[in-house]
Amino acid sequence: MAGDRRGGGEASPLRLIAIAVILIGLVLVSLRLLPGSPFESSAAAKWGDPGSSSNDRSTGAPTDRTARQPSASPSPSLEPLPFVAKNLDLDIEGWYSWSVLDRRTGKIIGSKNMGETSTTASMIKAWIVADYLRRAADAGQTPSDAKLADATRIIRDSDNTRAEQFYNLVGRDASIERLISMCKLTDSSVAPDKGWSRTALSPRDTARMGNCIATGTAAGPKWTKWLLNEMKLVRGAGDFGIRKAFPAAEQKRIAIKNGWIDRTREQEMHINCLAIGDTWTMGVMVKYPINMGYDYGMQNCEKITEALLRPGT
Repeated sequence: MAGDRRGGGEASPLRLIAIAVILIGLVLVSLRLLPGSPFESSAAAKWGDPGSSSNDRSTGAPTDRTARQPSASPSPSLEPLPFVAKNLDLDIEGWYSWSVLDRRTGKIIGSKNMGETSTTASMIKAWIVADYLRRAADAGQTPSDAKLADATRIIRDSDNTRAEQFYNLVGRDASIERLISMCKLTDSSVAPDKGWSRTALSPRDTARMGNCIATGTAAGPKWTKWLLNEMKLVRGAGDFGIRKAFPAAEQKRIAIKNGWIDRTREQEMHINCLAIGDTWTMGVMVKYPINMGYDYGMQNCEKITEALLRPGT
């Protein structure tokens, strides 16, 4: 019996210690769950704050992403081109046709016959020089100063002898085939073994060729700026037509290359005008009886352009 009492007396302190440990644990748990307690768990949700979950990392911002994205502002409308699309009924002898390409959109406007062709005469020289310069750059070559001087004479002064030399260098008919392919022409054609002057282009394709030069496709990135500057400096007999319809200050910014020839076989004058502006390119072509001379066609290129200009241009 005495042994039993000693055993019971030894177990009691252990029991008390166990109870104390349990109570202390309960107190600590309570303190961790109590808002504001220094023992508060960082994972516990606070009063007034939304609880977070592993699937929602929001800090109170809307979860609908579309609500946070600003609505797209409307694109500003493009400035109108200096030309108005309209049917012309001008007192002009013979055949005439025109086309304008918007360089910003690729849209083309023109006369109903803008797909009909005429022989280019010297207008094609802009492509021949571009083809020569691009091919030289592609081959890792830089034209000599003498060759660049020749190119200047071809563009500014429409030198026929030098143009023929360059035409030979670029493969003659093969160069015109590249023009049609690279500039995506649809109406034009090579005149096999008849020379650059007999190349058949339409006003629509003339505008496309102008855009092909302006974008750098024709002459390549190295020489496009140089070529356009030379075309802005066309002088003498070749300085007529489209840009003459613009104010003097504007004319300096317009690149051109024109063509003019008397076709004895057809007994016609063929006068052609190419112009490249900041946002547009334009082609105008006229054909009329050979006995009427050059000036008649040169003036009519300008007349046609004037008739299409937007009021106030």
